[in-house]
Amino acid sequence: MKKQPGLICILLLIAAISGKAQPATEIHLLTTFHLSGTGGWDYLAIQPGSDKLYVSHGTQVNIVNKTTGDSMGIIPGTIGVHGIAFVPNLNKGYTSNGRLNTLTVFDLQTARVFGQLPVGQNPDAIMYDEFSKHLIVCNGRSNSISIVDPENDKVVGTVDVGGKPEEAVTNGAGTLFVNIEDKSEIVVIDLKSQRVLHHWALTPGVAPTGLAIDNTTHRLFSACSDSRQLMVLDAGSGAIISKIPIGAGCDGVVFDKASNNIYASNGEGSITVVKQGDKDSYSKTGSIPTKKGARTIALDDTTHKLYLPTKDNNAFQVMVLGK
Repeated sequence: MKKQPGLICILLLIAAISGKAQPATEIHLLTTFHLSGTGGWDYLAIQPGSDKLYVSHGTQVNIVNKTTGDSMGIIPGTIGVHGIAFVPNLNKGYTSNGRLNTLTVFDLQTARVFGQLPVGQNPDAIMYDEFSKHLIVCNGRSNSISIVDPENDKVVGTVDVGGKPEEAVTNGAGTLFVNIEDKSEIVVIDLKSQRVLHHWALTPGVAPTGLAIDNTTHRLFSACSDSRQLMVLDAGSGAIISKIPIGAGCDGVVFDKASNNIYASNGEGSITVVKQGDKDSYSKTGSIPTKKGARTIALDDTTHKLYLPTKDNNAFQVMVLGK
């Protein structure tokens, strides 16, 4: 059909309005929390069913109110801390202490430290799998996964993954997926048998860091920092479904199932926003400015706010973004 000039103008106007209405442009900086302490930072996490935000910070974990930023305590002695995990039914929390090769076990109500639990070398990302009732610890220097029973705080299994495990997610049914940063692959582990099932190549993705999963569409989202790509994989077969460009220095990715948005936090000072149209359709919808060094990210599933830690003028802070 031959388009008339007037019709073309109308179509262009509609397209421009639609472009401005993309979800990415609605997310903006809401507030900034200024935190005490010295040293670097890595992961941060929100305790389910509470107002507590836990932020790794060198030799301690800062606990702050997720809305106001007011201090709610610290967990001391977590030298080289990377991640935080929660086991609500046991009222226990855990930090992974990279320089101590231990987990710190603490009380979720009082933050009182129960003790230290030895794991592998340089424990990094940590998570609790509700299906197996076990903690999963990525040991960056010993190229392994520690499986911990929180009932008695004992390591009940160690799985060699053949490379540096950076982050892990589960499908909620007994299968674990692990980004292997130095091999540019995802290792698939059966948690019942504690056996490696597959090594899935991420080519052309290089140096996978952040990892998220959508257990409705069975899609994995692996942020590859060196190639600046978000790789989308079929969680059943390992087939690469899509690859989307992201910013430099990405170390975290989250999936918001309410909006079907994937957020990749880039150390260059941005968040790449990717929209999931359906299980096989993905598109970059925008880039949200943050601050340099804000490479990790946490999503509040209740409020849909995003939290990113960094330093600005040598002051440690957490940015809070939302609508």
